[in-house]
Amino acid sequence: MHQKLLSCDQWRAAGRSFLHRGHQVFYRDSGGDKPALLLIHGFPTASWDFYRVWDVLAQHYRLLAPDLIGFGFSDKPRDYVYSLVDQAALCASLCARQGLTSVQLLAHDYGVSVAQELIAQHEEGSALRLRSVVFLNGGLFPESHRPRLIQKLLLSPLGPVLSRLMNEQSFRRSFSAIFGPETQPDEAELKSFWQLITHRGGNRIMHKLIRYMRDRRVHRARWVAAMQHTQVPMRLINGPVDPVSGAHLVARYRELIANADTVSLPGIGHYPQVEAPEQVLQAFFEFQARI
Repeated sequence: MHQKLLSCDQWRAAGRSFLHRGHQVFYRDSGGDKPALLLIHGFPTASWDFYRVWDVLAQHYRLLAPDLIGFGFSDKPRDYVYSLVDQAALCASLCARQGLTSVQLLAHDYGVSVAQELIAQHEEGSALRLRSVVFLNGGLFPESHRPRLIQKLLLSPLGPVLSRLMNEQSFRRSFSAIFGPETQPDEAELKSFWQLITHRGGNRIMHKLIRYMRDRRVHRARWVAAMQHTQVPMRLINGPVDPVSGAHLVARYRELIANADTVSLPGIGHYPQVEAPEQVLQAFFEFQARI
């Protein structure tokens, strides 16, 4: 059974903020003297994506979950150069502010690329040490990422116009298409996702945020090499019916990563932590018990 919906307003009320490059960044911190687990959300949503797994994870970990700059309840400056490397710096800064020198990662979608940058930095001797990484659906490899038409258009010269024209109805249609057929988001969830996107005019900068797709191509060689050489334990938990990064991503992951640890959740789409929270938690804890 899904746990009761925690509204965006309730999520926000429990949050805090810190400054990153002069801008306010929202984050949740469950607190406590437990191993730290950093949750990194995807595009185009926010840390609220993890609300269905939050309470259970918080029993075992100190959870840190920022809304990356440009997303959710964080600032969304229009004159900002958004990049995955900068988002990784934001995450590292948040951890440092909390006095954390080592963390585990649970990353989804856009967040898997931020995690890849953090893995690369770990391999290069960064101050923030990684104890484990769990990936959910996301474009780990540009060649196996299948962007939706809306994503391609946002990245094109039409992007600025499309950002201004985007409305809730078109969002609902395109967003629901990446979920599993039996695990569609409900009315309250769709409203919340749209609220997170439009907060502080976030829908107006979608064409700037989408540039992460180019970042992935630029950094691919370094990121994949880091994943192939790291001793940090990694697991991929995947919703295979996801048209963007489903079963075909798992196949590519197994080709590139030696002794690949993957878990496939039948019938699940792009948002496993929303669609199948109990299965995600089971796969996550099984992994943690083994490493």
